[in-house]
Amino acid sequence: MDKGLHFTICVVTTVLLLRESSQAGEEKDPEVLAAPKPDSRGAGEGLPTLTVTTILEDPYVMVKGAELEGYCMDLLGSLAGMLRFQYRVKVVGDGRYGAIAAGGNWTGMIGEILRREADIAVAPLTVTSAREEVVSFTTPFLQTGIGILLRKDTVSQDMSFFHFLSPFSKETWTALLFAYLLTCFCLFLVARLSPCEWNEPKNEENHFTFLNSLWFGAGALALQGATPRPQALSVRVVAVFWWLFTLALLAAYIANFTALLSSGSEQLPIQTFEDLVKQRNLEFGTLEGSSTFYYFKNSKNPIHQMIYEYMEKRREHVLVKTYQEAVQRVMDSNYAFIGESISQDLAAARHCNLIRAPEVIGARGFGIATAQASPWTKPLSIAVLKLRESGDLDYLRNKWWESSCLRQSQDRWGPLEPPALGGLFLTLGIGLVLGILTALAELSSSSRRTAAHAKKSCCSVFTEEICTRLRIKGTARQNQETSGKANA
Repeated sequence: MDKGLHFTICVVTTVLLLRESSQAGEEKDPEVLAAPKPDSRGAGEGLPTLTVTTILEDPYVMVKGAELEGYCMDLLGSLAGMLRFQYRVKVVGDGRYGAIAAGGNWTGMIGEILRREADIAVAPLTVTSAREEVVSFTTPFLQTGIGILLRKDTVSQDMSFFHFLSPFSKETWTALLFAYLLTCFCLFLVARLSPCEWNEPKNEENHFTFLNSLWFGAGALALQGATPRPQALSVRVVAVFWWLFTLALLAAYIANFTALLSSGSEQLPIQTFEDLVKQRNLEFGTLEGSSTFYYFKNSKNPIHQMIYEYMEKRREHVLVKTYQEAVQRVMDSNYAFIGESISQDLAAARHCNLIRAPEVIGARGFGIATAQASPWTKPLSIAVLKLRESGDLDYLRNKWWESSCLRQSQDRWGPLEPPALGGLFLTLGIGLVLGILTALAELSSSSRRTAAHAKKSCCSVFTEEICTRLRIKGTARQNQETSGKANA
């Protein structure tokens, strides 16, 4: 009896120890740690369960605690809710996307689908002809291309001699010159018309000559006081509007010039892949075994062939294993990374010292991979199209590509065009018109007093005053001769 009891206790103890060991092994399994909780929209009794393979890449799939999150995880949750299935996510074992190995076998997520280790692959997996021959792809859920990721200080060059003109476009500088000349002419005109600025035209000399008006306008542009100082209300109206115009203009110039200096967008000597090949300061490479590498390998373009030959000869030095390694190498050394433009946009948005070159080649898309003849291929494609039509894909794009820094990029900052300052020029025009009308009102009031005192026609006195002040000698002489004959 004692022996039987002792045997029973040993068996129970052994079972409990094995159970705890099994649970501990499951907790240490990286795939289980990475697996998210089943989506509530896909959970339920009797629903099919799919094994999903993916790869860790920001922002598509990222580890957060004991779960995964990211663009692809949100996309997978939406698809599960639409198509009514459960899923189990596993991170690809070799950390690769999928390429043909030396023995003819496929690596990465493509290999796992071919070996039936996974049902589908939801990841930033590029649709290529080689992959399409062995697996099936759904409609692409993201469009991308091949770009060049650079560090700003490694590609900056000396600024042009006239870089200080960059904040404004040529049209804006032309409009500014025209506004300056027109304002100075209005100052000159209003100062001559106003009796408060020039009481006795025959005996006095007007201080606001055209040259003095030009000097006054230039002084306002430099935020410096300049003589002569306006006395008449009409001249002060023109001066005030010109001062407001110059203050707003200088603020716009300083802000845009600062943005251009900090962005360095116009100082990129590497604009294209041809520029990248011609330079000798930067090493460049891509992900080993990626579709980008095989794009350059299969391309017939001479520039692309030169890029491939360079990467093939120096593959031990320039090819990287992961996307994170590529971004870190660009930030730490003189290295240019050739890869998916959409991922490079994310890196440039999160790291303010990085920038993507303007040229993008090889338009392509990211699709969901399934086994050939899989019954899930068409339903997944239809579901992706529905998500695109409803705007859900755009929402996910904006959610996970949100910038964490205020990056002044080339498409955001550039020379200010005249339409951007249209309201400013309109305000100045209104001020000039108000100044001229005020001067005419002042002259009209003075003419009425003179006409009443001399018992003459107000219109004749007003016309004579204008002719005298504008020094229209022919008309003034004719008026004087007419007046002399009348007196005789």
